[in-house]
Amino acid sequence: MTVSSKQPAYTLVFDPSPMAVSYTVADFQKALEKGSDEDKIETMKEILVTMLEGNPLPELLMHIIRFVMPSKNKRLKKLLYFYWEIVPKLDSEGKLRHEMILVCNAIQHDLQHPNEFIRGNTLRFLTKLKEAELLEQMVPSVLACLDYRHAYVRKYAILAVLSIYKVSDHLIPDAKEIIHSFLAAETDPVCKRNSFIGLSELDRDAALTYLEDNMTSIESLDPLLQVSLVQFIRKDAINTPSLKAQYIELLSEILSSTSSNEVIFEACLALTSLSSNPVVLNSAASKLIDLAVKESDNNVKLIVLDRIQDINNKNPGTLEDLTLDILRVLSAEDLDVRAKALDISMNLVASRNVDAVVKLLKKEFQQTVNNGEKDKSMQYRQLLIKSIHSVAIRFVEAAGDVISLLLGFIGELGTAGASEVISFVKEVVEKFPQLRATILNNLISSMEEIKSAKAYRGALWILGEYATSEQEIQNSWKHIRASIGEVPILQSELRRLNKKNEDDEAEKEESESKPTGPVILPDGTYATENAFDSVKTNKDDSSEEIESRPPLRRFILSGDFYTASILASTIIKLVIRFKNLSKDTKIINAFVAEGLLILVSIIRVGQSNLVEKRIDEDSQERIMNAISILMDENNSKTEEIESQLLKLAFLDATKSSFQAQVARSKKELAKRSAKNIKKNAEAVDKAMNFRQFAGSISTSNTEDTIEEDLNLAIKGDDSMAKANLVSSKLRKIVQLTGFSDPVYAEAYITTNQFDVVFDVLLVNQTKETLKNLHVQFATLGDLKIIDNPPSTNIIAHGFHKISVTVKVSSADTGVIFGNIIYDGGHGQDARYVILNDVHVDIMDYIKPAKTTDENFRTMWNAFEWENKISVKAQLPTLHAYLRELVEGTNMGILTEENSLGEEDCRFLSCNLYAKSSFGEDALANLCIEKEPSTGQVVGHVRIRSKGQGLALSLGDRVALIAKQNNKVKLDRI
Repeated sequence: MTVSSKQPAYTLVFDPSPMAVSYTVADFQKALEKGSDEDKIETMKEILVTMLEGNPLPELLMHIIRFVMPSKNKRLKKLLYFYWEIVPKLDSEGKLRHEMILVCNAIQHDLQHPNEFIRGNTLRFLTKLKEAELLEQMVPSVLACLDYRHAYVRKYAILAVLSIYKVSDHLIPDAKEIIHSFLAAETDPVCKRNSFIGLSELDRDAALTYLEDNMTSIESLDPLLQVSLVQFIRKDAINTPSLKAQYIELLSEILSSTSSNEVIFEACLALTSLSSNPVVLNSAASKLIDLAVKESDNNVKLIVLDRIQDINNKNPGTLEDLTLDILRVLSAEDLDVRAKALDISMNLVASRNVDAVVKLLKKEFQQTVNNGEKDKSMQYRQLLIKSIHSVAIRFVEAAGDVISLLLGFIGELGTAGASEVISFVKEVVEKFPQLRATILNNLISSMEEIKSAKAYRGALWILGEYATSEQEIQNSWKHIRASIGEVPILQSELRRLNKKNEDDEAEKEESESKPTGPVILPDGTYATENAFDSVKTNKDDSSEEIESRPPLRRFILSGDFYTASILASTIIKLVIRFKNLSKDTKIINAFVAEGLLILVSIIRVGQSNLVEKRIDEDSQERIMNAISILMDENNSKTEEIESQLLKLAFLDATKSSFQAQVARSKKELAKRSAKNIKKNAEAVDKAMNFRQFAGSISTSNTEDTIEEDLNLAIKGDDSMAKANLVSSKLRKIVQLTGFSDPVYAEAYITTNQFDVVFDVLLVNQTKETLKNLHVQFATLGDLKIIDNPPSTNIIAHGFHKISVTVKVSSADTGVIFGNIIYDGGHGQDARYVILNDVHVDIMDYIKPAKTTDENFRTMWNAFEWENKISVKAQLPTLHAYLRELVEGTNMGILTEENSLGEEDCRFLSCNLYAKSSFGEDALANLCIEKEPSTGQVVGHVRIRSKGQGLALSLGDRVALIAKQNNKVKLDRI
């Protein structure tokens, strides 16, 4: 066998001081020479961290051999073997270093050490050693450890035999027989597991024979060995399709008889990868659900639920009967686990189980309401409302009952929950016309309990759009009138305040007999006071008094005049629609008069000091427009064209817009479900494979998806290989010095997930040897130089390559700068060559992402850093600038494509979202227009993030887009 091309997986070591100053080689050498064992342990940890970050430290090898290897401290010995894993064992010519002879002798002594921990630790190190020259001398000692009395040594010895045979089969040519004999004689379960793993990798027939011999008693075997047998069955069934049916039956027996969670999980994975039979899949999924319910670790629950979701994705509709069983996982406290279980279950809801699912969700919802306003309860309530929403939209039989429940509890919900309920009601009312009358009655009766202004605005919109009969309009008007309270608002509130002041004064006079009188100003005149300058406001009211007011009155007095503007639109809609339905001028005139009184009263109170915040200009203008429309509506001389325009604007436009939105969401949902089905569907004309007609070597074997996932996690996908093409490499070469400098330098930049590697080429352009030349790098931003390359000599016109690793900790803008220093000739001072600055491209760490509108708004309000960039570009259309922005910033567009308008539109507004590799969120809002006179694209881009650096970095990218598009292009010279 040839040496494996895979790199060994090194042991991870905790870095005790990640922000500490890096040590030099001399510091390490001094610490190893004079320190105690405890000091050497800390020094070895620092050395290991430094080496794992890319600096091999070859100068320390002899010091470690002299001062660390003789120690008998077990902790130090363990760290020493971590060091042997990663130390370069070959010299520059590819030959074994001479110092490794001393290391080899020490390893042999440790393999014969009387302490079992040291022996086992040494054998574990040998499983990671890939140099055949070193392993050749260890073989006799390793074979001797197979008969050691302690199982800790034997379990690593058998793995060492397997590893040595994989490196070179000439070192242990009879490894198969040795492992087979060891398995037959061994009694320890861990050792038997390791030996069977080795036997299955080296001799498939012997492993199959062992499985056949133990098939009758497989239920009584140790769980560790059962897991190994299950993994062997899965791999062999894929490679040998003729045995698949027998293997599936055997796995089903193991699954029904075992009580080990690990065996259950592995057996279920094997069954789902081998079979698509609904009975088998349901049995495996049922066991996985039980495992998710019983297991206490939330991470395990999430992993198991992921596997259940994979089963459903590959076999749509198979697990419908287990929907309620999956919802048993909602007993977990973790919110992520509950969200995952709800996500899976909602995809499995069908007409036959929708009633049971809705009953369970309603029960869970009632429990969250009873638990109060805890953070977890509120978040879980949000999840339940969204789940109920998704179910009720698909099944009309569940919609009516669910809405009555949610509206009954709407007064106890927060802003987010109540808004979600109202948006749910909007969609149901539009989608199911037969339920509108009942839903409107429930909504009107529940609106008195709504505490959120945002939810109340949505409810007003529903009343304005869907109250279509005379009775519904009158019921809606009664609620609005009751919700406003006594009008005019200003006079009624003044009377209440005066009465309250009189009562306070009376109480004061009883307690204190002080003379009272008019207030005299410094100039000798009497102070005057009116309603618009009243100092006494509603701010002095208690919270009980505020909460006791009707909703609309409470919102208006708290300064929420956006809700008042929505009320104005609702009043216009109700009046226009009632006028179309009824010819009773008495009622119509009463509606108009009351509407005018309400709106004028709102403006008057909004201009006084009775409200917490005075009315804004936009809301006042909208209410004034509503007043003028109502007055025109009452005028018999109103022209028919104007009347038609009002009907179009208020009765048709918004409703048709919402209908289009609902249709788009339905279309997107159908598209996603069709995409999931298409992913696992097979063509009608696909050839069928008959196992009886297949040859001994069948080319139609199914793929091992579990092994594919492991390889994908280790190696990555093909995009990594495409990124290393020559054409893409040439684009990443950066010139660091000029062509006329004594030393020419250029760097090729490789961007990994959390670090940047600089491969620097140095060229001596002089006719002299440059002595003691070294390159120094430094950084600005969240970058850290892992290692500075050592000094070297470069001959005349010679080349030299160095590699520098820079650690990246965030997606902020980073700058790398430095210089080249070398000795001057004949005692002259050192000479310097300044390097060009290199800016790390943050776009390699920013990826487009998707999120919901609610999450976007929540993050937009929470993030404190904002960068506002003015846009001025010479582009033909607004969509062209949007494409340039998306390409330049790697952000994803959240706004639906249908909402962006036509290609030649004059105004464009949209939201964008991206996420960095470090988990940082970046939000952006684009508002641009096209100037008719100049044809330029102008506007603003607002970027928000949690940290300042990311907002500034993306702002620089937006500014760079403007510079690139505003360059002057010369047609001729």
